[in-house]
Amino acid sequence: MPSGEDDLIARYFKPLATDPGALGLTDDAAFLKGGGDDLVVTTDAIVEGVHYLIGDPPDTIAKKALRVNLSDLAAKGATPAGFVLTLALREVNEQWLAPFAQGLGGDAAMFHCPLLGGDTVSTPGPLTISITAFGRVPPGGLVKRTSARPGDRIVVSGTIGDAALGLAFLSGKMTADDAAREALIGRYRVPQPRVGLATAVQKYARAAMDVSDGLAGDLAKLCAASGVSAAIDAGAVPFSDAARGLIARGRSAFEIAVSGGDDYEILCTIPDERLDAFVKAAGEAGVAVTPIGRIVDGHASPRWSDAEGREIVLPRLSYSHF
Repeated sequence: MPSGEDDLIARYFKPLATDPGALGLTDDAAFLKGGGDDLVVTTDAIVEGVHYLIGDPPDTIAKKALRVNLSDLAAKGATPAGFVLTLALREVNEQWLAPFAQGLGGDAAMFHCPLLGGDTVSTPGPLTISITAFGRVPPGGLVKRTSARPGDRIVVSGTIGDAALGLAFLSGKMTADDAAREALIGRYRVPQPRVGLATAVQKYARAAMDVSDGLAGDLAKLCAASGVSAAIDAGAVPFSDAARGLIARGRSAFEIAVSGGDDYEILCTIPDERLDAFVKAAGEAGVAVTPIGRIVDGHASPRWSDAEGREIVLPRLSYSHF
């Protein structure tokens, strides 16, 4: 007789396991065909009350759980191959599980990243979703964060700070008109992984990572890993119209935007001779990219400057769990 866990899996997640390697979720393991590529593995967990708020729509929670992992793959130049899911639940709540599974299945199909397997467990603590995602790159094609070189242009995708400002609204720390508020909250709840940029990153970037903990802090991590420093033109950092309106009202919004996290954009370094080709390839993929500075010699923290060349000192660089 099937257990409650078996019934939960069969009802909500077996329909998502469309890849033959998932074995219909009837076994304790799955398989991926390498096809001659290198396999890339990444894992991220999102926790209730930490990465999303109690009361957030279940479908957006599912999308965020998968997309933060897809963002990591894209920053390595990898295309999605599949994922496994661990779901820690306080209870079996069908009104929550049904839209969660629907949101997860929609994204799995859209990003060509099928569910391969996983585990469901009971917890007395906060609801937790952990996903391990797999991707593929050509042999030796993984783009690391350790390869930036002095002279490289520093480039970011999309816009920075929307999610952190959206969280500030949800936390009651900021106010704005309804349109700006909804746009920024939408970016916090449902990030936009730059999967379409993966091939261009793999082909043209020297070093890359995704922006998950804040642009300032993640840039510092990339520089430290590569043994270099950076000079950033703060005026070049791309902001959405909604974020720019808040930044114009006070510096605190700028500091939240560049250090708050949850952007899930790509930060990469591009040699000068490859920049035009990278920008063109990004445009063809439908992703805006913006140069914001250069990699420089040294081991100091990246230097941020305003339009007049004056240094901007940030009170913190990034979000930290501890």
